[in-house]
Amino acid sequence: MQNRTKKALEDSLKKLLKVKSLDKITINDLTEECGISRMAFYYHFRDIYHLIEWSCIEDARQALQGKKTYDTWKEGYLQIFEEVKENKNFVVNVYNSVGREQIENYLYKLTYDLLIGVVEEQSKGMNITKEEKMAIANYHKYAFVGIMLDWIKNNMKQDPKGIVNDVGTILQGTIKLSIDNFLKKYV
Repeated sequence: MQNRTKKALEDSLKKLLKVKSLDKITINDLTEECGISRMAFYYHFRDIYHLIEWSCIEDARQALQGKKTYDTWKEGYLQIFEEVKENKNFVVNVYNSVGREQIENYLYKLTYDLLIGVVEEQSKGMNITKEEKMAIANYHKYAFVGIMLDWIKNNMKQDPKGIVNDVGTILQGTIKLSIDNFLKKYV
């Protein structure tokens, strides 16, 4: 029941963002659209930005389910693009109202979760530290998010499949190469 209310609030927010900018949406607007009391809203969220954060994390969790391996990372990355595009009004409003930082943090978390899974898989059984794995995932995370932010800034016009294929071509083998480079450091 608790998640159903949260999801209803998320749906109401996304619906309202089609007709209003984020800075014009109030808690009253959300609760009226959702058919719940203000108290029910505050039971689940501190404010609208907390709802946004929850929504981003929940969407991310669903988008990346089972797509954190070397064989599926491109599918996961494409899923992130598709999730962002599907929620274009939401993302653009948050990007323009709250600022780039909240969208960046959302995308950083999302892509890091994707990439650390790939790094973990590729380095299994190898003598590479947690910090080194994190460094590899973080390095790639910044490239992935930078590409996505440019795409958002350009109104999401370019085909996500083409972007993901280009990134796949550029990065082919680089995670494994990075792991090998860390391993050579100890030889």
